[in-house]
Amino acid sequence: MTITAPAYAKINLSLDIVSKMDDGYHNMRMIMQSISLCDEVTVQCELGSGITVQTDLSYLPGDERNIAAKAAKAFFAHTGIDGYKTRIRIKKNIPVCAGLGGGSTDGACVLRVLDEMFETKLGHDLLKKLGGGIGSDIPFCIAGGTVLAEGKGDILTELSPIPHCYIVICKPPFAFSTPELFRRVKIDKIRARPDTDGIIESLKNGDLNDLSRRMYNVFEDILPKGERDIANIKYALLDQNALGAVMTGTGSAVFGIFENETSATNAYENLKLIYKECFLAETAGKIEIPN
Repeated sequence: MTITAPAYAKINLSLDIVSKMDDGYHNMRMIMQSISLCDEVTVQCELGSGITVQTDLSYLPGDERNIAAKAAKAFFAHTGIDGYKTRIRIKKNIPVCAGLGGGSTDGACVLRVLDEMFETKLGHDLLKKLGGGIGSDIPFCIAGGTVLAEGKGDILTELSPIPHCYIVICKPPFAFSTPELFRRVKIDKIRARPDTDGIIESLKNGDLNDLSRRMYNVFEDILPKGERDIANIKYALLDQNALGAVMTGTGSAVFGIFENETSATNAYENLKLIYKECFLAETAGKIEIPN
């Protein structure tokens, strides 16, 4: 049995840190959005045992350290299905360490594919719960769409879909350490926050311009000194007529929102002359999960 499916990247239209929980985790409030940029995930199951992962990036682990392998292991443990050798092949199109949810969306895709392959019909809520035990972004990536994510990222509220638009993504040639950025957070010293409620209202009204000017990511205030590329990319996108531009997740990718394809394509082509990892995408809708 073999199934190939897309694993869609995500961007953060807003990212706010509300408080620190007693368990040391941070209470997040952010709006997440699926985009058409995707990895290609192939899952093959045959009689036997073991789980392996193969990607076209040699530095990614191929054993149970890989999120895709962890997802398969969680699925089989929950369902009790046994006696299958599982091979997972991933064609990576989403840049790694970019804040685009590349590993999480691969894990979510594996859960969806195995649910389809074995006709277990676990449904969205259970798949989300299984994914939450592996990574905080996986619950969103199970179905994606336009969603308010709170808590550790596992409390999800579906929002009005974003108006169709084009997304230009640029990742500079460095990455940030997610644990290090969280260690830098001082809740009482956050100077600027996104207007998340305003974005939700803009989504209800279908107002892409209003939405775009309210975007923000609180991590941008605590980046290591010297990483001016983030601001430079934002300015470049805005100079190329982006409605708004912001860093996604814990970076280091920055994206801009464009209303029309021509402007987006021009911005993509111009930034591609400076930065190797640039991508042109569109917004993507929710994936329907059979019950």
